Amino acid sequence: MGELWGVLAAMFSSGLGGTAVGATRYLVATIDPFATGSLRFGIGFAFLLPLALMQGARFPPRKDWPAIVGLGVLFFAVFPILFNASLIYTTAARGALALSTLPLLTLIVGAATGGEALTLRKTTGVLIAMLGVAFALLSGLSSAPAGAWRGDLLMIAAALCMAFYSIGSKAVMRRSGPVPFTTMAMGVGALVLITISWLHGSFAPLRTFGTANWLAALYLGTIGSSLGFYLWSFALAHTTPTLVAVSITVNPVSAALVGAWLLHEPLGWNLAAGVVAVFAGIWIAATKGRRATQPE
Repeated sequence: MGELWGVLAAMFSSGLGGTAVGATRYLVATIDPFATGSLRFGIGFAFLLPLALMQGARFPPRKDWPAIVGLGVLFFAVFPILFNASLIYTTAARGALALSTLPLLTLIVGAATGGEALTLRKTTGVLIAMLGVAFALLSGLSSAPAGAWRGDLLMIAAALCMAFYSIGSKAVMRRSGPVPFTTMAMGVGALVLITISWLHGSFAPLRTFGTANWLAALYLGTIGSSLGFYLWSFALAHTTPTLVAVSITVNPVSAALVGAWLLHEPLGWNLAAGVVAVFAGIWIAATKGRRATQPE
């Protein structure tokens, strides 16, 4: 039952992440990737820290601090820079599709590091879900801006950072819990991004922010950051990194909906068929076959 809750939390987190893609693409037209990441994770940390303190959570022991700092920089500093920069060059739909390579990358990283066994059923589910994403966003992919491939490559690099974080954080998180771990890691990443933004002068455009810009930033910080990444960490604590990662294929579907509504990006009839394939792939990857459930 715990694993089921983990998969459901990961799917919900990915759905929120898809809406964050659209909000991020809206913001990067005004401010650079450093400032966008600073707002997202700075606001997210400001919301998570009181929650951790109210829960009376124990923060990770000092022996885990080097690992948490490294994982925090990787996921909450390098990842958002690559993520935000990619959406300067490509559409929300294409960016989310490139991010959906995460489960395949997580399978490879997990197998290479010995963190998780590579099984035929998981691989099949991952590939079906990824094909569903491609089919769902087929119409949006044909209308990409010039040079969109740069954004696609940046997003794949971001997905690789996320894969290493998913594999590397599981053991540390098991000792400290999702909320303390996420709070500390996000705080480290936010501090790095804010420092870079301050030195780079990235906060200057904030003076021209209107209500819509601030609402997008607040949404990114509260829903797309604190809630979304708490659910992601909760999922990693309750199931395998690959089963968490395969839920990222929900992300492009919600990103496409937000992109169509907020950015007027095209959306085709094929979305429904793609959604079916996405959820079928997740089900295949998250369940065991009859042979696997029989006692030896």
